[in-house]
Amino acid sequence: MISFDVTKEDDELIHKIIDRAADLFAKRGSQLDRLDTFMDIAATHANGCPLRLADLAEADDFNLLHDVGGIANHLNRDTGRLEAMFRPRFSQKEETDHDYQVLLP
Repeated sequence: MISFDVTKEDDELIHKIIDRAADLFAKRGSQLDRLDTFMDIAATHANGCPLRLADLAEADDFNLLHDVGGIANHLNRDTGRLEAMFRPRFSQKEETDHDYQVLLP
């Protein structure tokens, strides 16, 4: 089941992101569905790809639209996960428990 659980602070940041994105879409003669966009961003954030929401809210227009549009286009709405190798620019860095060492001949 998809989670849409975000904190109150996250909720406020997501709405700030949506407000900016909606304004940018309107300037280009298009409409943004605010509810769908909220659900897309919240699902992405809560289901395996935590976002740096404060940074995304302050991103330049191009990068904001890249992430909002990319999430809309690559989100699997059955699982809440991003597909097709899409990774938002404002996703949190992945932590790994792997220690790779390159051995040169």
